[in-house]
Amino acid sequence: MSPFKSSTGLPENIAAAVCYFFPFVGPVVFLALEKRSRFVLFHALQSLIAFGVLMVAHVLSGFIPLIGGFVGAILSLLSFSVWLLMLFHSLGGRWYKLPWAGDLAESQLRQL
Repeated sequence: MSPFKSSTGLPENIAAAVCYFFPFVGPVVFLALEKRSRFVLFHALQSLIAFGVLMVAHVLSGFIPLIGGFVGAILSLLSFSVWLLMLFHSLGGRWYKLPWAGDLAESQLRQL
């Protein structure tokens, strides 16, 4: 367990994991409340970006004739895999960056 606490009073690794455990709600709450932990802010931004892109892709797959259902199923498996991977890494206290979403979250974090 991480000895460092976020400004919400939760250990950093737990706060970061909540950002992934509850996509969209968790990151928005921590982006609004967190004042001190860059670790939590990074994971909140990465979660919001990654799951936002996956959600848009999933919706758009519904408009693809014939193979839209297959693409949607693949995106669902991908979303679940990313969710498990990021829960594992955030609970372990690691700064794991997803391709593209992690870089974008990191660049946004520099501007905060």
